[in-house]
Amino acid sequence: MKKIYALFILIALSLFFHPPASQAQKGGDSEIKDRIRAAEIAYLAQKLDLTPDEAQKFWPLYNQYTKEVEILIAERRKRNKTPQQDRQPADANELGYERRMLDIKTHYSQEFQKVLPPAKAGNVFRSEREFRNQLIRTMKDRQSRNVGGPGARRFRQ
Repeated sequence: MKKIYALFILIALSLFFHPPASQAQKGGDSEIKDRIRAAEIAYLAQKLDLTPDEAQKFWPLYNQYTKEVEILIAERRKRNKTPQQDRQPADANELGYERRMLDIKTHYSQEFQKVLPPAKAGNVFRSEREFRNQLIRTMKDRQSRNVGGPGARRFRQ
């Protein structure tokens, strides 16, 4: 069963890193986000090994958690785009962001413990972090292979 999950994650990540040629710049970002999201869900499902009953309770809660985190990140990006003189000092903004992120994670950690056994609830954030690290490594590996642009491979020997 773990081999099936690993294969699914590998396929999802390979699809992410090899988008179809017809994919134009427009709409590409949302498709990439969808692919990353699907790979993340598959990774979490494999790592947490949820029973059907646990999954039924966990996924709506997890979706709510990710929505809150995405809203907070979007607010941070928007705030960082405003000119420096129109906003509070950067340290205050960053501390406020970190505090709100910690509040969200603390709240949802407690909520996850209500619907999952303690060991699985404790693995949610760890598995999320592992997925992000794996994604970053994969992207860096891909970028290092593509140094020199798309046509550079033809001239390597």
